Amino acid sequence: MSANLQGRRVVITGGARGIGRATAEALVAAGARVAIGDIDQDLVRETAAAIGDRFGTTVLGAHVDVSDRASFEEFLGLAELELGGLDVLVNNAGIMPTGAFLDETDLVTDRQIGVNIRGVILGSKIAAARFTAQGHGQIVNLGSVVGIEGAPGLAVYSATKHAVIGLGAVLRQELAESNVVVSTIAPGFVRTELIAGMKPNALIEKVAMVGPEDVAAAIVDVITKRRPGLRYVPRAAGVILGVLKLLPEATRYRLSAAFGLQKLALNTDETARAAYRQRTEAPEPRTEATSPAKKNVSGSAR
Repeated sequence: MSANLQGRRVVITGGARGIGRATAEALVAAGARVAIGDIDQDLVRETAAAIGDRFGTTVLGAHVDVSDRASFEEFLGLAELELGGLDVLVNNAGIMPTGAFLDETDLVTDRQIGVNIRGVILGSKIAAARFTAQGHGQIVNLGSVVGIEGAPGLAVYSATKHAVIGLGAVLRQELAESNVVVSTIAPGFVRTELIAGMKPNALIEKVAMVGPEDVAAAIVDVITKRRPGLRYVPRAAGVILGVLKLLPEATRYRLSAAFGLQKLALNTDETARAAYRQRTEAPEPRTEATSPAKKNVSGSAR
């Protein structure tokens, strides 16, 4: 049976590209009214217009810096006004630098913490306050399988996603009495710009690689069913991780090396990855929407 979200009002961060865009398309197709936000103000407006034209509706596209409370509050306020209320927030914005831990600059580390952790915490706080006041709502946070079992070359990213998964586990319990559902999606490696330059082997392709539309479908499913808790994409990843957790740590790492996971994010094609690195790791140019004090903060779509 196809999802029916007629009239549900959903806000998505990091909505200009990748998982965010695919989720917006899937939600609109299911009948939801959607607003998307992104640090890339031009692209998010173009994406919103393209989705609206495709489905014969209106999608709000607006700038948001998820690491800045004022920006996040302004975005949610605008979305609430345009959509006539808010029912769901999808905290999707995130960045994934790759490479050896000791080679990562403090700027790149801080940016990941700002977008991947602070952004999710701020969004959850601001949305939960609204949802608690109105007596209902849902927060969907994007984690990752590497937030469960980390991978070399993704040390800080794995740490940020571990934090997101931990946050979701607690908020699911803490907000339940307020009728606020908290769901966490943990995708494998998603075929977006995020994994540009990575060279997965056949086994990783089979058990851990998914498309943005697969993640979008899982998000639509948990929203449709108001299902709380952790959801793996693909589901097989959850089964595999469950089995691995029963093994001694040293054994898990040997298996990880045998499967090729320990080199995946370390041996990347830097030519293929250059555009993504430039967009997410280079100092951000000053724009009308970026104050001098915040010019090194980003909030990109996945």
